[in-house]
Amino acid sequence: MYLGDGHLLTTRRVPLLKVACDLRYPGVIAEVGAAMLACGARTVGHQHRDGRDDVRSWWVHWPCLLPQHGPGKKHERRIALSGWQEEIVDAYPGRFLRGLLHSDGCCTQNRVVRNGKTYSYRRYMFTNKSADIMSECQKALDRLGVVWRMCSPIQLSVARRDGVAVLDDHVGPKC
Repeated sequence: MYLGDGHLLTTRRVPLLKVACDLRYPGVIAEVGAAMLACGARTVGHQHRDGRDDVRSWWVHWPCLLPQHGPGKKHERRIALSGWQEEIVDAYPGRFLRGLLHSDGCCTQNRVVRNGKTYSYRRYMFTNKSADIMSECQKALDRLGVVWRMCSPIQLSVARRDGVAVLDDHVGPKC
């Protein structure tokens, strides 16, 4: 979730991790807070504003766990997973994709009309301006054997039935 809707503010005292979550998905909000606590943070706070809940936690070790932080927008700077993070993503690519898709993705019902007949199928979409984050998403999909294609330089689609089924098992619906 950090790579999508999160950012780390390194203050003079204690770094603050903030992940912006849509209020329509209380399950995602709870999961983000639980993940922060599971990492070692002692407390998690919530700040409601403009249809979102900023899940927040101060903890001195956030920069150790999120070495990708830095000044500027994520899509304007290099984002690379460290070796230990790569090992975790290799072991749990579905969990990694869950975070990416729940922050910057969606599962939609796509409708196409061909020769007067309407076809409808589910597909997952992921949108991110960072080429590095997009590449990490692609690698995780490849690890699961999911076929994907780029709709544009910043948007990826998984539409094949078997790939959608794999993502249903690993990602599941936002709730």
